[in-house]
Amino acid sequence: MKQKLISFAISAVIMMVLLPDTFAFSESIKWYSHDEGIASGRSEEKNIYINFHAVWCGPCKYMEKTTFSNPEVISYLNKHFISIKVDIDKETKISNKYGVSSIPDNWFLFKNGDPPGRRKAYIDPNTFMKILKSVQKGAGEKKQD
Repeated sequence: MKQKLISFAISAVIMMVLLPDTFAFSESIKWYSHDEGIASGRSEEKNIYINFHAVWCGPCKYMEKTTFSNPEVISYLNKHFISIKVDIDKETKISNKYGVSSIPDNWFLFKNGDPPGRRKAYIDPNTFMKILKSVQKGAGEKKQD
């Protein structure tokens, strides 16, 4: 019995080493509250992404299921951005501050807090990646000025 357990453990380790992409899907976006995210963005000098949503919002749920579960999106957001989720029903002051009138509402902020833009409605994973890379590139160009 002990030998079977050891064989199983060794097999599991070998599988994790040989098939890392299989286990990468368990990673998820690290979401922050608004205040914590803004502070972290400043201290870590990272761009910020804010997603305004509600539990009853169909397009928000679809974006969660498709875009926010995409491994490339997850990896890129976690590496280059501080990601913030704001529930418009629970955090009305923050939603009002940003002028949110429809959801999902997606805000992109440079490290210094300047917003290069926002995009309302659902964003598919490919378009979302293009936006993230554009914001990241714009932040780098702005930093060099």
